[in-house]
Formats: sequence, C-alpha cells, structure tokens
Amino acid sequence: VQLQASGGGLVKPGGSLRLSCATSGFTARDFAIGWFRQAPGKRREGIGCISSLDSSTYYADSIEGRFTISRDSARNTVYLQMNSLEPEDTAVYYCALGGLQLLTIARAMNKMDETYCDYWGQGTQVTVSS
Repeated sequence: VQLQASGGGLVKPGGSLRLSCATSGFTARDFAIGWFRQAPGKRREGIGCISSLDSSTYYADSIEGRFTISRDSARNTVYLQMNSLEPEDTAVYYCALGGLQLLTIARAMNKMDETYCDYWGQGTQVTVSS
C-alpha cells in the first residue's frame, strides 16, 4: 500500500493550495482517507477525512469552512483544497488510509484518532507566509 502526498509549497496569507494524495496497492472498497498536519513543535492534528463509499466527510473545527476534501475514484486520488490560508496553517501535511471507523469515530468524538490509520504518506510541506 502506498500513499503519495503532493502539492505543498509556499503561499501568501489568504491564498490557496490544493494537496493531492495518490493511493495504490490495495483493493479494499470501504475505507477512509484522512488528512493530518503537524506544525513545528506541535502534535500531529487530524483535520479531515473522507469515506470511499459515499464521499461523506468530517472536518475539524480549525479548518471548517476553509478546507474541502474530495476524491476522484477513477484516479485513486483524494484532494485537500485549502482556501483562505493563514500563517497558522503552516505545517507538514500528511494523508493516511484507514478503515471507515476513522470517519465514524471522528464524527462521534469531533476529533480524529490516528490510531485508526493503517498506512501513511510521506508528508508535504505547506508554508503560509508573506
């Protein structure tokens, strides 16, 4: 199983970026892809996830309304569209693959639990600075 995150870079405050997470090497039909980020000196934070079955999503309060997760099943790729970026969004962004519990637990607890993730991508740096 492989996950390849890409699309990071340097962007000015108020700008936008779209991250991609390309997946390969698995045949499961029911799974969730989560996006996480880790800022310098902080713990890794789950910011959102999407279901493979119906593309239902969960978003953390910290990014609600600014970020959108979508998927292209034909391309086996999940996207994280980030708008209205703020310096506080500066972090390494990771995508991860887990079971559907990743989404259901996140919705129930209003917080993502990375212990439900089985595979991780390598991370892509996003820097928001003027």
